[in-house]
Amino acid sequence: MALTMNDVDRFEASRPRLEAIAYRLLGSASDAEDAVQDTFLRWQAADVERIEVPEAWLTKVLTHLCLNQLTSARARRETYVGQWLPEPLLAGDPMLGPDETAEQRESLSYAVLALMERLSPNERVVYVLREAFGYPHREIAEILTITEAAAQQIFHRAKKHVADGRSRTEIDEASARRIVEEFLAAAATGRTEPLVRLLTEDALAIGDGGGKVPARAKAFEGALAVATFMRGLFKPSKAKRTLAGGSADIYATTANGAPAVVAVVDGRVIGVMCLEITPEGIAAFRNQANPDKLERATLRWAATDHGEPQLRVF
Repeated sequence: MALTMNDVDRFEASRPRLEAIAYRLLGSASDAEDAVQDTFLRWQAADVERIEVPEAWLTKVLTHLCLNQLTSARARRETYVGQWLPEPLLAGDPMLGPDETAEQRESLSYAVLALMERLSPNERVVYVLREAFGYPHREIAEILTITEAAAQQIFHRAKKHVADGRSRTEIDEASARRIVEEFLAAAATGRTEPLVRLLTEDALAIGDGGGKVPARAKAFEGALAVATFMRGLFKPSKAKRTLAGGSADIYATTANGAPAVVAVVDGRVIGVMCLEITPEGIAAFRNQANPDKLERATLRWAATDHGEPQLRVF
């Protein structure tokens, strides 16, 4: 039975929410778009007049498609070259979804998306639906065909795993921006000491090049090691200019609702470095440099006014 325009409109009204759920579940904007499109195909094939609650039906279909992807993704990431990090979303990207509450902001942060890779597929689904979108445990249980008590247990277990992986701290936007600008100023000096002062003692730096851009397979750990790496990263060289295709403009911005540094060459985003900032200093740098995971960021960058760069390097 062909969809009416009203049926299509009902789906399109749900698309932003579905994309935001899928992105949090998969950590990839392109995979999220594919999952939502597959959900539409199933909506198109269904007898929609018999679907009493379209939102619940669509969420269940999308969730099961994402569960299948999460299961296969685990196998693919065993052969991934180097560290795997999520695809970052720059400020204003509609796929970021709701961020009114601390829980919603936490669930879309780059640090938590990376931590959620440790969760089982079911744990990730329950955590995202409950923490970010406020679904009742009863509805989550129906989606996963488990008991409500099991859904509650899975949620508490998932939340503990995430909490154990990081100390949850919120820092105001103005302070975070100031710290990012101080970091870039320190990086521009070419000296290690100013960088060390901005970091926590146990700071780490991790990068994802996807085998296409050089990135160390193991994270840098400790303030001195991270500061030394950052000093080298921002030091101009002919080899870096050749690799990047020119000099890079460096901007302080936000990604996934948190402070970030973006490197741009001729309008093309070549790196998004997400900073995890605590009251004690910068705790982590997670740098996405895999060009396959920066296409959406480049499109978003071209569509926004970003002002003058803080630095030019390479």
